[in-house]
Amino acid sequence: MGGVVGKSESPETKLEAKMVEAMQHRASKGTTIKSFNSIILKFPKIDHTLRKCKAIFEQFDEDSNGAIDHEELKKCLHKLQVCFTEEEIEDLFKACDMNEDMGIKFNEFVVLLCLVYLLKDNATEFEAKSRMGVPNLEATFETLVDAFVLLDKNKDGYVSKTEMVQAINESGERSSGPIATKRFEEMDWDKNGSVSFKEFLFAFTTWIGIEEVGDNDEHH
Repeated sequence: MGGVVGKSESPETKLEAKMVEAMQHRASKGTTIKSFNSIILKFPKIDHTLRKCKAIFEQFDEDSNGAIDHEELKKCLHKLQVCFTEEEIEDLFKACDMNEDMGIKFNEFVVLLCLVYLLKDNATEFEAKSRMGVPNLEATFETLVDAFVLLDKNKDGYVSKTEMVQAINESGERSSGPIATKRFEEMDWDKNGSVSFKEFLFAFTTWIGIEEVGDNDEHH
């Protein structure tokens, strides 16, 4: 067993190592998604479901400042009955606070929920706890996991540019090289040449425009 986790990077935290391990485990089971195009076709449905998470987000954003802070996150995970250590909660917060403003915005919260879903050993248990008025949430998270597995051809828990090109080529896209390069650059937030599941999720929220939620319906 053992082996190299990611050729171009090693996990920064125990939490990321767990994510890579969970994704490798999922990759070993294969994916039901046949092509990158079929992921794109699912965008509207995914978008619709994820926007419904806004109610959960607002429930835990107790001071209604548009972001979930460290204490609010702890309460959120407790309510979901998800057991994480203090260190894991800290890592999860840091991992999802992409702009490092000490608060989890809505799009960051969507990513966080999906990572929690991936890390739960017992998905059915999580499913029962996480519904909270958002039908199809687990199915949507499952689709996102499946989409990443499709791209991660060598099943190492990361997506490389070569793998992205290969996935877009399989879709039969014309000028697939430039498209794949653009998509990959949008995903590779830290510009280190490989994309983790977290980076993939952040790119996904950008592609479907989830980060714009809230800008139009502010309560001010």
